Amino acid sequence: MNQSLQEKIEKITGSIHKTNALDEQGWTSEVRRILAADRSYLLKSSYKEKYREWLKEEAKVLKKLSGNTVIAVPEYYGFIEEKDGDHLIMSFEDGMSLTAALTKAASVTERKSLIRSFGRFLHEFHEKEPLDIFKSEGDWLQDQLLKAQYYAENGQCDGNLSLLENLKADRPSPVNQTMIHGDCTADNVFVVDGEVRMFIDVAGMTVGDPRYDESLAIRKFMDNTEYVTAFYEGYTRYRVTKEEFQYFDEGLYEFF
Repeated sequence: MNQSLQEKIEKITGSIHKTNALDEQGWTSEVRRILAADRSYLLKSSYKEKYREWLKEEAKVLKKLSGNTVIAVPEYYGFIEEKDGDHLIMSFEDGMSLTAALTKAASVTERKSLIRSFGRFLHEFHEKEPLDIFKSEGDWLQDQLLKAQYYAENGQCDGNLSLLENLKADRPSPVNQTMIHGDCTADNVFVVDGEVRMFIDVAGMTVGDPRYDESLAIRKFMDNTEYVTAFYEGYTRYRVTKEEFQYFDEGLYEFF
């Protein structure tokens, strides 16, 4: 961390005593814990154009959610834009991602309990009345397809234009939109005391198609019947079809 950046951060956190990189690092950013006089903070930094855009969106979402009691997310403290990178400062939360918790779980029973809590957590989120800050008149899926085209044309994703044309032609039947996380993988929910209790990486949080969240939620254990069953013991509002799962996880997600 250069001196200029440290000074900007300390205007928000107070004097920094220590920083250390976290074991769990994201694909899109560097993540560090900052120990300051009064508390610990999380510093998330991105350097590539696409990921800087996502970090800026995450900062906007967290700032809008400041003080809310409806959605469990880290607390926003500040956002710093520099020439070569952007930096988001938020609360440091005790716990771990669901991915890490599943890896550390000592038994199948414990893993199923974690997955069941994930299903329940997502179910409750999708059932909530959308917050005014997320409401819009737009078509979420149409917006995602437009973003996907931009990323594909600029070589910023795994998906290609041929796949995109198929997605445009075979859009699933519409459903009622709900609040969605927008990247609801096991990496992006936080486990505290053995249960999923918080969302992290919230750049895509908005009102959209809940089947997208649901599909990404089960992607890591889709081939394990016991784990899928555990998830749907918690998430009881709807079960994606095989075709819907393929559209969202194996199709749309290729661009994001």
